[in-house]
Amino acid sequence: MEQHTWLAGRFEENRAHLRAVAYRMLGSLSEADDAIQEAWVRLARSDTRRIENLGGWLTTVVGRVCLDMLRSRRSRREEPLDAHMPDPIVSPDDHVDPHDEALIADSVGLALLVVLETLAPAERLAFVLHDMFAVPFDEIAPIVGRSPTATRQLASRARRRVRGAAVPDTDLTSQREVVDAFFAASRDGDFDALVAVLDPDIVLRSDGGVLRPGASVVVHGAAAVASQALAFRRLHPFVRPANINGTAGVVVTPHGRPFAVMAFTVRNGKIVEIDTLADPERLRQLDLTILRD
Repeated sequence: MEQHTWLAGRFEENRAHLRAVAYRMLGSLSEADDAIQEAWVRLARSDTRRIENLGGWLTTVVGRVCLDMLRSRRSRREEPLDAHMPDPIVSPDDHVDPHDEALIADSVGLALLVVLETLAPAERLAFVLHDMFAVPFDEIAPIVGRSPTATRQLASRARRRVRGAAVPDTDLTSQREVVDAFFAASRDGDFDALVAVLDPDIVLRSDGGVLRPGASVVVHGAAAVASQALAFRRLHPFVRPANINGTAGVVVTPHGRPFAVMAFTVRNGKIVEIDTLADPERLRQLDLTILRD
């Protein structure tokens, strides 16, 4: 019993780190928790006397579990990648819950997670474990069943894709000013003002899930996104500022019911990406009570 209690305590010490690994691997909070639970099961069944570095051992186990989950997800051909949004981390506009800080450290915004969703499972594993958590390639190689050199190449390919992810401006106040200007222009029906705050090559992605397939769209270009914003101007009274994965965003809640979570990537004073979760089923799973007055 004492050994079990000690082991459980050590596992809890690593939980936040392991959840951060799993979230970057899966983009799903519920699946991340499932991966952590499976890691605990495997630890409880292992001979811990042979584990020299428990934290490192758990990290690689979670990586292996997540890799299996990604491969299973891909084999089932779940939601199309171009319209699937990772789970957002929603916090009040003025601060991030300390419980979620590890999840969004290192600027892990939705824009980056969207790019990670497009990687092959082994590429994602190699990149996440090595580039985000400094796991050596010789420890990652057995997980993906390749040599360290081949594993390094996997991470390199992933890194080239990730370089294309939009990196947001770091000042939250400036981000919020741009987002506020976007909604003010939408409210006023000012097309030119909308276009003025959008990057010419802006991308808007919306995931409506199975229940709202018509809301699953990818829109390119400032004019097209501005037109889309004007079409939904009636929802402006229900827009509430929020912190989404550490960047300025909003939650749209008409009549107190969640309709959408929108994350904005602002770079050089312009909105370059808008990532929207509009899937009713997944929105119900989010804890939005933290945004209540």
